[in-house]
Amino acid sequence: MNLSHLRTTNRKALALTIVAISIVGVAGIAATLGTVMAASRNPKSSAHAFHDQMRKLWEDHITWTRLVIVSVLQGLPDTGPTVQRLLQNQVDIGNAVKPFYADAAGNQLTALLHDHITIAAEILVAARAGNTTALDDALFRWYANANSIAVFLNSANPKNWPLDAVKAALKTHLDLTLGEAETYLKANYTGSTSFYDQVHLQILGLSDTLSSGIIVQFHRQFTGTADQDGPENKD
Repeated sequence: MNLSHLRTTNRKALALTIVAISIVGVAGIAATLGTVMAASRNPKSSAHAFHDQMRKLWEDHITWTRLVIVSVLQGLPDTGPTVQRLLQNQVDIGNAVKPFYADAAGNQLTALLHDHITIAAEILVAARAGNTTALDDALFRWYANANSIAVFLNSANPKNWPLDAVKAALKTHLDLTLGEAETYLKANYTGSTSFYDQVHLQILGLSDTLSSGIIVQFHRQFTGTADQDGPENKD
């Protein structure tokens, strides 16, 4: 199955919704979220801890995505637990923003990211089976979902997360992840690992954009000075 061809045939449709975005044992999850939430309460040095913990969450995102790609395309018996671990990461990311944007917003982000992962799994299954119709449909919904994620992030922090910039970053994330999966499906494992390296660097940049945006928007929670704005005054 040639995903490059399918990506080209969908280009006009996907242009309407361009964007892109696609997890720790119980003790690891508790430690990660505990550090993130503590960073939201402690002034001064907490900004560095928050930055690092956000990077950890997003590195988990692309690491477990990589493992899902391998498991699904190889038909491995660990596919179910691996997908569930990746889905847990989406819960962790949503929980990480709750101290700033409240529970409802964190749950909404988790729901959007959950769809990001489940649709990605559909893409892999359809590609492995050679089901072009199902693949086309899943690709369209994947990019549309990423557009919804971009709109959500921009609405939460419009000054620091401009819509066009977030859309571009998420589209790049999806494009690179698609390239990672496509080259793996073609048994071009060197090419696939190269795409993973690009995905890794790109997600670190996206993570830094998100963490720095929160640190600026909620400046008082990190340094004890006035916030730029808050969820009650975002415009």
